Amino acid sequence: MPHRWADASEADEPVLTLWPHRSLPHRGFAAIVLFAFTAGTIPLYGLIGTVLFWGILPFILLMVWGLWYGLRKSYKDGDVFEALSLAADTLHLSHKPASGTASEWSCNIYWARTQMHVHGGPVPHYVTLSGNGRTVEIGSFLTEDERKTLYVELSDFLADRAATQQ
Repeated sequence: MPHRWADASEADEPVLTLWPHRSLPHRGFAAIVLFAFTAGTIPLYGLIGTVLFWGILPFILLMVWGLWYGLRKSYKDGDVFEALSLAADTLHLSHKPASGTASEWSCNIYWARTQMHVHGGPVPHYVTLSGNGRTVEIGSFLTEDERKTLYVELSDFLADRAATQQ
């Protein structure tokens, strides 16, 4: 699962960091584009020196550019990051979207509650944190199974911290 829990005793360190899963690393991105270019030019080898070569080449280059552009856009759209930190008794969530401004939320950990909305949210098993008069989403970019796991771990974390505050 693309998240990491840190020891809450570490100073200025997020307790939980979340990011989207990347099934294609950057090296794989380069290999796919190179493979598409190589495979696309194979039919051209027999046409070198003919007018057909120049008629087909732009379409192959357009196909490679389209693949490159689509993969780059996918990487930029998935550049989301969330960090949940704990300072004294204040829980702080910061969300950095792919585009736009970052958003912040904070609440006393004793009043923080986590909820899972099985239906009715933008995604199935939608996880939210509520407290301080606001409800915020957390991990909406994760898969359904990852959100279920996150809900259980986050609920356990909040219950443990609230118990130690008393």
